[in-house]
Amino acid sequence: MNTAVSPAVRQYFTSIRAALAGLELFLGDRNSPLYRNTVVGEVIVPYLARLKASVACWENRIGFVENFRISRAESGFPVFQNVLELENDRQSAEKRLASIPTADALREEMVDFILRQKAFPEALQARMAERLYLEQIGKGDIFSPLILPETIRVAVNPKTMRPYYVVAWGAFDGTQTLPMIYMATIEDSSDNIVEMLVTEDGKLNADVDIPLPVGGLLNPELASRFDDFASKNSAYSLTPVTIATNLDKDFPELHPKQLRRIVLGPFYSAGITENNARINDILSKVRKTENAWLLTWTVQEVFSKAERPAERGFWSSTPAQEEFHIDTDNLEAARMGVSAYEKHALVPHDAYQALYAAGEAAQVFGDYKVHVISGNQVVSEV
Repeated sequence: MNTAVSPAVRQYFTSIRAALAGLELFLGDRNSPLYRNTVVGEVIVPYLARLKASVACWENRIGFVENFRISRAESGFPVFQNVLELENDRQSAEKRLASIPTADALREEMVDFILRQKAFPEALQARMAERLYLEQIGKGDIFSPLILPETIRVAVNPKTMRPYYVVAWGAFDGTQTLPMIYMATIEDSSDNIVEMLVTEDGKLNADVDIPLPVGGLLNPELASRFDDFASKNSAYSLTPVTIATNLDKDFPELHPKQLRRIVLGPFYSAGITENNARINDILSKVRKTENAWLLTWTVQEVFSKAERPAERGFWSSTPAQEEFHIDTDNLEAARMGVSAYEKHALVPHDAYQALYAAGEAAQVFGDYKVHVISGNQVVSEV
């Protein structure tokens, strides 16, 4: 790695790797609320894998670039420019790799340089880091600015006799620098789809082979438009009810019954982030720096409480419309534009003890559901 990389940057990567590994552990814990809600857990896992791959790429990248910036005062994640650069480099990785000597050849050159020059081969080390970075990009999917939708489940609503899809997609918000995961439950009233997928007794047609997950919306006539919709309606600045309402208006054949958004972050790391001075001050007192972090996320949900039926008249017609429930009795829910929400915080045992000892735990966590990692176990709702 680049010898110029500061200890603070190295500590940041150690912390965020530990946090994402901890979230992975939490998702696999049979006692976690997300494990019990298998659909949500199933959706998050592949996007978490993408985020971990991006972090691994960024960690290799700091070995040969001058600057690496994170959103220290806000989300605690790398700034959006880093996300864009990963995406650009992914597209050119194969060509760039062809111009760099193999790893074995670079190692031989480094040994030869050390023996002849009696010095550290910084330039060769940077080339090695670049090669590892480009190879890492090619190993798997990364968390792109937009991760296109895919259909992960299909079933039939026996009351409406319509098929419904669970569709998931991801987005990295450029303004708030937050990775987000979306999942929507959508009924499809397209005549051809209903005829193909729904049997006379209101069940899913077993004769139709659906190899899940399916790239894009299952309805091929709407899939391209749905991708375009996701690209234009996934910003953090849009509330879930706005996104669901836009979907309902843009697609007369689609009926969004539920939309969830999982917002990862903010992330707090001692000595690195500045998004909460009190939290960072307490985390800085944690004995082991690899345990001096706190990861939060929010699950937002909006659901339809009723569907106004379509009206067909001689001169005009009005498509069916969803009536989305907003919890106006809860000011935070009303501000978010959601029916319900949950805030979660994941923290190592050492860091939780430090916050508790400082008498700050209740104030810091407030209405968060707290999950404490101790070894390979997660204790929730402490």
